[in-house]
Amino acid sequence: MIYLVEDDGNIRELVVYTLNQTGLEAKGFGLPSQFWTAVERRTPELVLLDIMLPEESGLDILARLRRTPGTAEIPVMMLTAKDSEYDKVVGLDLGADDYLAKPFGMMELTARVRALLRRTVREKQEPVYRLGSLTVWPEKRRVQAEDTEVALTRKEFDLLCLLLKHEDRVVSREQLIREVWGYTYQGESRTVDVHVRTLRQKLGRAGDLIETVRGVGYRIRRKDDETETVLE
Repeated sequence: MIYLVEDDGNIRELVVYTLNQTGLEAKGFGLPSQFWTAVERRTPELVLLDIMLPEESGLDILARLRRTPGTAEIPVMMLTAKDSEYDKVVGLDLGADDYLAKPFGMMELTARVRALLRRTVREKQEPVYRLGSLTVWPEKRRVQAEDTEVALTRKEFDLLCLLLKHEDRVVSREQLIREVWGYTYQGESRTVDVHVRTLRQKLGRAGDLIETVRGVGYRIRRKDDETETVLE
């Protein structure tokens, strides 16, 4: 569902009609209060906002959406007659995902709406690593081992994810230092060994999945047929 907040009735009807005709479900609101009432009933997948509105401005609506947990991640496109660089910067700084100045063509609007929706779907498809009793959610930075939450430091987490990304392949100490600690890290490769040791300890039995390849580095590999990487 797409919500449009636009006080110009002609524009509102045209946009809603066009989106519905192209297979997208859309509703329009002339007042912010009507919009907020609708949001309480059903959370939209995308919001189109005019800036100059009665009751409260589109920028105020955007700010409120972004600071509310249930609506903070909804993609928002600003539709406005204001096309100065300053107005665009303000909207984008407040968290707008796109900005389309009036007058605009319906084909361009529809294309941008579809692009935003596609991007949102991709972002929701978070990769989840499952390796035996080990489950890792990279985007949420969560780790479970034997159904128990495991607290890792940032470096330990990044190191684990890098190994999972290269499952069954050896990752050298040099690559681990480069990708986890950064190109400018001047420490010794011994640092990697220390972090791997503490990582194994924190993971418990799941720590046995991490193997040492002498003289080269480390790898994480399957011990059974339960290993998979899925999208949720």
